[in-house]
Amino acid sequence: MTKAQTAAALPIGLLAAGAFLGNSAARVVDPLLHVIASDFATTVPAVSVLIAAFTLPYGLCQIVLGPLGDKFGKLRVILLALCAYAIALLGCALSTGLGTLTLMRIAAGATSAAAVPIGMAYIADAVPYAERQVTLTKFLNGVVLAQILAGPVGGIFGQFIGWRGVFALQAAVTIVVATILARRLRHLPDPRGAGATFSLSNYITLARPGLPRLILLAAFIDGMLLMGAIPFLAPYMREQFGLPYAAIGAVLACFGLGALIYTRSARHLLARLGESGLVLAGGILASAALLLAMLSPAWQAFILVQLILGLGYYLLHSVLQAQATEMLPNARGTAVASFALALFLGQSLGALVMGALIAHFSYHTAFLLDAAGILALGAWLRLLLRPAP
Repeated sequence: MTKAQTAAALPIGLLAAGAFLGNSAARVVDPLLHVIASDFATTVPAVSVLIAAFTLPYGLCQIVLGPLGDKFGKLRVILLALCAYAIALLGCALSTGLGTLTLMRIAAGATSAAAVPIGMAYIADAVPYAERQVTLTKFLNGVVLAQILAGPVGGIFGQFIGWRGVFALQAAVTIVVATILARRLRHLPDPRGAGATFSLSNYITLARPGLPRLILLAAFIDGMLLMGAIPFLAPYMREQFGLPYAAIGAVLACFGLGALIYTRSARHLLARLGESGLVLAGGILASAALLLAMLSPAWQAFILVQLILGLGYYLLHSVLQAQATEMLPNARGTAVASFALALFLGQSLGALVMGALIAHFSYHTAFLLDAAGILALGAWLRLLLRPAP
């Protein structure tokens, strides 16, 4: 099968479904925390450990799953991870105590970590770089829809079938997606790599001076300034405007709508602005959104804030993702997983720094500093990615 035929046969829908399932589990538990706490006769702060129990192994396992995909075949690793993910979700549904549920959430976070980075790497193997970013946006629709729907779906289904039913439903859908992927697998190329599973030379290559190291640095800063700061908009809205949590959740879902605008217009925007223009526009829009948030006297403005923030974030972030797929053309799973790990570490540090700034100064000071950093990041990436004359 030629590269063009492989690209044409890409199971974009299935890969996007896997990305949706993996990312939805991270947020679907948010509206269920109160009912889980009631069932286990404890408090919401006590069960909030379920959030970190998912995200921490999700980030750390990237560095393991990427090389496994390069060695044993990316689709095979995604399939096996989906099967294990379904088992972990069933374990969540059957948990009899908070300790067991926490362990099952750890397992769910670890096994769901394969879907996005390895899926991106598989697409990158099949699609020329000129078309790659547009193709990746189709795949990322799964991630975006998870950001939009996970919270509302968890709340609605949780009301009618309970939190156990939500996990069981996720497991059932995961089994369906894994079954379809298993049937398609025999008709799709899924090359296996030669040599050791974990190649030290690959990481040495990424660490050497050059564009790959700068892309990893940019991913770290991106995670710190954007992913690490965005979650603090929710408590700001609660404290500043006294909004109920349901209204805050609806406003936050607009971030996904902004991202969806990007995925629908990516081809046109890329042709018009180029990668260097996209990152600058993303930095400007995200920075402007935070400025609007801090200057607005009305909560309704946060609907627009989240739309602009979602669009700006993906304008910048999607370019970095596409660049990450070229850092190690012969080991893209390792490269994209390293990118995801850098993003996760940046997010973790960013949350700590943002929390400290808010505690010592104020929300306004913290977000204004963050906005300035995002604008500087966009300007730096524009210079870094500007085509040579």
